[in-house]
Amino acid sequence: MWDASTGVQLKVLNGHSDWVNSVVFSYDGTQIVSGAQDKSARIWDVSTGVELKVLNGHTKSVTSVAFSNNGAQIVSGSGDQSIRVWDASSGIELRVLNGHTKSVTSVAFSYNRAQIVSGSGDQSVRVWDASSGAELKIFNEHTDWVTSVAFSHNDAQIVSGSWDKSVYVWDASTGAKQKVLKGHSNQVNSVVFSSNSAQIVSSSRDKSIQVWDAFSNTDLKALNGHTDWVSSVAFSIDGAQIVSGSGDKSVWIWDASTGVELKVLSGHTKSVTSVAFSNDGTQIVSGSGDKSIRVWDVISGVELKAFSGHTDWVNSVAFSHDGAQIVSGSQDKSVRVWDISAGVELKILNGHTKPVTSVAFSQNGEQIVSGSRDKSVRVWDTYSGAELKILKGHTNYVNSVAFSNNGTQIVSGSHDKSVKLWDVVSGIELKILNRHTKPVTSVAFSSDGAQIVSGSDDKSIRVWDASSGVELKALNGHTGSVTSVAFSSDGTKILSGSGDKSVQVWDAINHIHATWTCDIDNWVISIPNKDRLMWVPKHILLAYPNTTLIILEVRAIAARGIYESLTIHCWSAGAARMVPLHNQSATEMVTSFGKAGTSYCAVIAGHTYNGAPAPV
Repeated sequence: MWDASTGVQLKVLNGHSDWVNSVVFSYDGTQIVSGAQDKSARIWDVSTGVELKVLNGHTKSVTSVAFSNNGAQIVSGSGDQSIRVWDASSGIELRVLNGHTKSVTSVAFSYNRAQIVSGSGDQSVRVWDASSGAELKIFNEHTDWVTSVAFSHNDAQIVSGSWDKSVYVWDASTGAKQKVLKGHSNQVNSVVFSSNSAQIVSSSRDKSIQVWDAFSNTDLKALNGHTDWVSSVAFSIDGAQIVSGSGDKSVWIWDASTGVELKVLSGHTKSVTSVAFSNDGTQIVSGSGDKSIRVWDVISGVELKAFSGHTDWVNSVAFSHDGAQIVSGSQDKSVRVWDISAGVELKILNGHTKPVTSVAFSQNGEQIVSGSRDKSVRVWDTYSGAELKILKGHTNYVNSVAFSNNGTQIVSGSHDKSVKLWDVVSGIELKILNRHTKPVTSVAFSSDGAQIVSGSDDKSIRVWDASSGVELKALNGHTGSVTSVAFSSDGTKILSGSGDKSVQVWDAINHIHATWTCDIDNWVISIPNKDRLMWVPKHILLAYPNTTLIILEVRAIAARGIYESLTIHCWSAGAARMVPLHNQSATEMVTSFGKAGTSYCAVIAGHTYNGAPAPV
């Protein structure tokens, strides 16, 4: 990673076990994703340098990676001819797009996140529906490998570069070919639009970089200087600068308006495979075949730091929030902590036997928790680097870990469909929360530590009592995998994100959602300004001493869903006796979801009266 202003190398991130082919920042500048010859894509935290996730699924080298502009998803292309879409939070593979008949060389999201564009050695450009994975369009005009593709920022156009030495501009809506930009004398390796969609920059094996007017066929400028093929180019967010990386081992910064070379950043000892600007444009990160991560100052061009230590190829870099330290996770199975100002490796945290998938700091920063594909959760002392605990119990990958705010407990979610609660001091497994029917993708504590929320590929959100381990509520509403969950800081709301493209907010206290749903195993009856009755399994009801059970015994149902005869019984677990329901009529208590001859059970939560909680 480099400082875009000074050209100083800021960080070196090591982790990949083979050449790094592609690196890119998320749009908010907080994460980096990298793809490599080792068949993996990796997500890194920019502020800490920690390896957050290892995305495994491709069977050949990962050639290209990109974030969606909201950072929620990642797309990757591979030599295995497939395109894969991943959830950036959980690392879960959402879908596989098949259609290309040769290696996929380049992938990108549209800025509205609705589509994906891909280029391939089969000489085609393809456009896909990002949600369904359906192939929408095929552009067949290039006469050699398509090496790079990109959307304009207004999503109106697509640009593609090819080994046929040409750059094509396409109408993204109709698929019509708009322009053929010719000027390179050798293979085109990389193309990208400026942020205002007015210009296109392309790089080539002819050692030149050319800037084109996107609205005409004019070659605005050629940026010459590299002495070997240009592997990667990118604009700064404001479109004022261009950065390029090359097989000549250098990183170049250019003025996008004039084409003037501003800086040459030298330091890598092997080919620079990927380059990107930070969101504020002050730093640049570069990944290289030399297994190093370098951080550069954009203004001075000075290499600030070169971090080496990992024993395999580097694919991503990241800063800590205060900018003082970097933490890196690697394919070499280690976690490393680096001091940026001193330029030294502070700690090597060894213990995991497979790639690290998730890391988190305790609230006071004194401890680090890491989850791994080796099925273990490990707790580390941030200052000494000592491994404090190994928490074993999961039978599959650990996907998510989190500390409680007081630092006494850890919650973990796993591919084995379970949520586990651990004591930090003793390392004892306190609870196993088993209700999800598919992998658990995300877990979090409420700020007071009283509750846990979990999200899963089974499309549900579940709220748990952290003390008893009892499931308090299953929140259903998403139509796709739940990818991320979190409590509001005051604990009154739960936020969930899903593969169905929606974000939903829930009432964490009453577990009320905007729309009540009703089905066989989990139904809710809602009557405006009246009572809300909610089905909860018996084993949960009996766990609470003050639970009130309302039994609705339906005798018959007349036309229009009116209950003509039913019996209402109320049993208070706390009082261990039947108690009457005052001022409640049968029609106020039910809707037409019932069936004659069937009994129903519901929890009434709220104020107590006559020894039982009153309906609210």
